[in-house]
Amino acid sequence: MRKSPFPTQASYDMMIVGASNAGLSAALVLGRARRRVLVLDGGPARNAVAFNSHSFFTRDGSSPGEVLRIGREQLRPYAVEIHADEASQARLSSNGLVLTLGSGAKVTAPALVLATGVTDELPPVPGLSELWGRGAYHCPYCHGWENRYNQVAVYGQGEAGYQQAVLLHQWSPQLTLCTDGPANLTAAQYEHLAHLNIAVLETPVAAIDGSIKCLRAIAFRDGSRLPVDAIFLRPIQRQRSDLAAQLGCDFTPDGMYVQVNETGLTSVPGVYAVGDMTGPFQQAILAAASGTRAAAALNNELILRDSVLA
Repeated sequence: MRKSPFPTQASYDMMIVGASNAGLSAALVLGRARRRVLVLDGGPARNAVAFNSHSFFTRDGSSPGEVLRIGREQLRPYAVEIHADEASQARLSSNGLVLTLGSGAKVTAPALVLATGVTDELPPVPGLSELWGRGAYHCPYCHGWENRYNQVAVYGQGEAGYQQAVLLHQWSPQLTLCTDGPANLTAAQYEHLAHLNIAVLETPVAAIDGSIKCLRAIAFRDGSRLPVDAIFLRPIQRQRSDLAAQLGCDFTPDGMYVQVNETGLTSVPGVYAVGDMTGPFQQAILAAASGTRAAAALNNELILRDSVLA
């Protein structure tokens, strides 16, 4: 893997924007398919703040950084270049896709894999962002097991809060739904939560009490406190990059995710999207799987296109 500066212009067989689980997995497949691949690493992975990565076959409990270190190491035998540069602009041309980088260089390839991910917009509760991934979590499949004997809270209102509380009760029998004001639940939802022994607490939240390594309690505006070991919530998510929008890719009706088919192909020919940016089912291993699937489909497409007799 080469990390030297780009020439003013460079051309590759494939370009991948994003160097986390989805992007590196796609790079591995394409590198093994004898493609010359460029991977642009635009910064830390979304799960970089977490201490451990879970439900990742053969790597359960490893740190996110260790998983990516191994992934990069295993790319060394192949014609894969990883560069710490961001793609600021993307456009279609007669030669395929053109990316303009933060360094000013331009790179081209017949096809592009976007693995740029999403960002989590957390509620403006003091202390919550400091504990994100380290006491405050998104996915019970990633962090539910570790909290099976703990006091757990779900932060949310309405249908989203209700659904996550019902889901979390599989992992934690000591569960409270904190709605930070009116719960906006139906009578049937209140009844269902009571049946599952899930308390609903509508007291407005003042802050999350804890250190960077230890969540202690939810502090409420009336002065009361709820001791908890973990909080689960579903934050609003936004695309981390606007490259898909620049290229004219279709988005899901809510505007949150890039719309793709079963192989990861977007509405723009030659442009694939993988990982968290394509939907709400977000685990490291699912991101890696989507990268593998898209890379194989893309490579097959180009083989067939290039092997057609003139």
